[in-house]
This record gives sequence, structure tokens and C-alpha cells, in this order.
Amino acid sequence: MDTPAAKRPWYRQLYFYVLVAIVLGVVVGGVWPDVGVAMEPIGTSFVDLMKMLIGPVVFLTIVGGIASVADLKKVGMTGIKALTYFQVGTIVAMATGLVAINLFRLGDGVNADPATLTTTEDVTSLVEKGEESHWWDFLLRVLPDNIISPFAEGEILQIIFLAVIFGVALNAVGSVGAPVLDAVHRLTAIVFKVLGFIMKLAPLGAFGAMAYAIGKYGVETLTSLGSLIALFYVTSALFVFVGLGSVMLYLRLNIFHLLRYLREELLLVVGTSTAEPALPALMRKMEFAGVEKSTVGLVVPTGYSFNLDGAAIYLSLAALYIAQATNTDLSISEQLGLLAIMLLTSKGAAGVAGGGFIALTATLASVGTVPAAGIMLVFGIDKFMSECRALVNFCGNAVATLFIARWDGTLDTARARAVLRGEIVPGVGQPDQAPDGDHPGRTPASIGA
Repeated sequence: MDTPAAKRPWYRQLYFYVLVAIVLGVVVGGVWPDVGVAMEPIGTSFVDLMKMLIGPVVFLTIVGGIASVADLKKVGMTGIKALTYFQVGTIVAMATGLVAINLFRLGDGVNADPATLTTTEDVTSLVEKGEESHWWDFLLRVLPDNIISPFAEGEILQIIFLAVIFGVALNAVGSVGAPVLDAVHRLTAIVFKVLGFIMKLAPLGAFGAMAYAIGKYGVETLTSLGSLIALFYVTSALFVFVGLGSVMLYLRLNIFHLLRYLREELLLVVGTSTAEPALPALMRKMEFAGVEKSTVGLVVPTGYSFNLDGAAIYLSLAALYIAQATNTDLSISEQLGLLAIMLLTSKGAAGVAGGGFIALTATLASVGTVPAAGIMLVFGIDKFMSECRALVNFCGNAVATLFIARWDGTLDTARARAVLRGEIVPGVGQPDQAPDGDHPGRTPASIGA
């Protein structure tokens, strides 16, 4: 029998292996760039394996959560509260970015002429997508063409839509649907067991993704616009530790305890430059930390499309940097108008490949005063900012889940505090032992309770 994760020494924990893999990836990519680029299939294959599970995890968790609650009105109110929190959080994140770039004005003195900015084929396609996108696009993507395509194409919003309808229907039929609900609980346990198997490959995936990123773009890319990268990272850190930390303080919880609790997932996000592979584990850990299953099922997946704090900071920073670099003066009122547009365009690009760039282009195209071609100024460093965006998005969704659960009255605060402190550890004499020993969650019996 495997030793529970909590009993293993630190050098045998998954997060340590992932950290070592990231360091090795940086070394390989930096010393042997061609070898690093050749590692791309390793990283992308792992991410694809994780994405394979996102649809089933989201669907089963939401269906099981909604079908098990006694009051469906409460589920609807949870959704409304979540969307309200997400919108406020996005505004605060964007405002943080605007304040930072106005204080340091890194674009002043660049004096870039939009007419001389040449775009690559990749950038041109992103610009075209951005100019053709609309703020209401994400609403149109909610409704699937059929019941299979959302799972095949990884459309999280469509999966949420199907899961909510199915969960409400299963709840409405009462005892008739009991065998189906039992099957949902059993399937959930199986899917998370598969997740445990795949997560053992996380170090390999992190190594491949990091080696490719460094080998492809080169460490020297960091120095060309190092000040902008540094400002983005510092601003993001302040948002997490001060902004999200204040929310955690209101909940009488500690942001540093939360980050330690999610260290494996955070390192996975760093290694793969995307928060998607960490979604299933986040849902599992939030439930183990005392958040009701139905709340986790609604808030976490929805947050991945609507609660993009890192992307919000990036959009405001990049848009104002481009304006300053192209000598485009924007008044305070014009900047606030820009923020209002970004609130819409950021939602329209959620879940789309190159979404951050598309949202940025759509914003600049909508404003009209800042040249969209200016995105070439930040294209080279975008890859090195994606890790930070994903990290902040992930942290924001973890905090949002705890806050909304508290607001909704579905958070066991005492348990959450004990779990985050490490006083309640899965696999060490606890009834809520994780199925795979690595990722906290509830046993099939507790899920169906």
C-alpha cells in the first residue's frame, strides 16, 4: 500500500519533483535550445491528458452537487453571488494594473511608430480575431450544438450549462433518479482516481513545457522588456498578498496557508503556463477544505471563465503601456472607459486560444484611439507573462470559492482553517482520505452522504 502523501518526507512529495523538473527544464532549454524545443510534445501531451478529465470532472461534480441539495433556489443564489464577486474582483484587478502603469509609466520614451511595427503571421491572425470578436461572444458559446461537442471541444461554459440542467432535472425527479445519482457519485470517484494516476506524470509534463518555453523564446527575451515583466509580476504579487490576502483575512484565514496547501497545483501551473490542468485538483481540495460540493461545482469551473484576475491585470498594464509607447495620451476618463470595455472584451475571449492577446486587440480596436498594431511591442514577452497570469487566476479562484462559500453559508470555517494549517491531513487517520493519497478529497461514501 502506498504511503500517504502527508507521511512522506518533503523530498518524496509531488511538489518537490515538479519543482526539480521545472529547474531542469530551464537548464535544458537555456543550454541546449534545440533539445528544449524538441521537448514540446512531452509538455503538450500531459496538458492534453489533464484537459481530457476537465469536462467529466466539471460535469459530474456539478450534477452530483445540484442533485444532492434540498433547495434549488440556494444553488441559483450561489451562482448570482459568484458572478457578482467575479465582476468586482475583475474591476479591482484592472484598477490595480492601471494604477501601477500610471505610476511608473514604462512606455514613456519608447516612441514607437505604429506604421513601422511589422507583425508576424501569428500576430496578424490574433489581431484579426480580436477585431472580429464581440463582448457577447461568450454568451453565444454557452449554448451547445449537441450534447457531445462540449466535451469533445473542451467548452467549459457549455459543459456547465448541460450539467446545471441535468442536475436540476435529476433533483426534480426525486427517488426515481436515485440510482443515477449513485452512479454519478461512483463515476466521480473513478474519474478522480484516474486523475491521481495522471498527476504522477506532472513532473515530466512540467519539464517538457518549461524546456520548450526557454528553448523557443530564449532567456534573453526577458531582458528586452524586463521592466514591464517585473512590474507585472510585482503588481500581481501585491494583488495576491494584499488584495486576496485581505479577503482571506476577512474570512479569518491565512493566504500563505492557502498557498502552501495548493503548492503542488501552483507549481503545476508554473510548469505548464496554464491553470487548466490544476482545475480538477482545486475542486477536490476545496471540497476537502470544508466547502460544500455544490458550491465547489458551480464556483470553480465558472471562475475559470469569468474570474480571470491575472488576465485583468495584464490587460490594463499592456493596454496603457502600448498607449504610452505610441505617444497616445489618455485622460483619466478615457482610461476608465478603457476599463469598462475591458470588462466586456475579457469575458468574450475566455476559453479561446490566444485569449489574452485577442482580448487586448479587441479592447484597442473598440477604443480606436490606441493603435492595435502596438501589441507587437509586448508579443515577444507574452509567453513569460502567461505563467503569472495563470497563477493569479488560479489563486483568485481558490479565494473566490472560499469567500462565496462563506457568503452562502456553506463553508466549514473551522475545518478550512485546520486543513490550511495542515492540522487535518488526508490519509493520516482522517475519514476524508483522498482516493489516490496525493490529492485531498472525499471518499465515495462521503461524497454521497
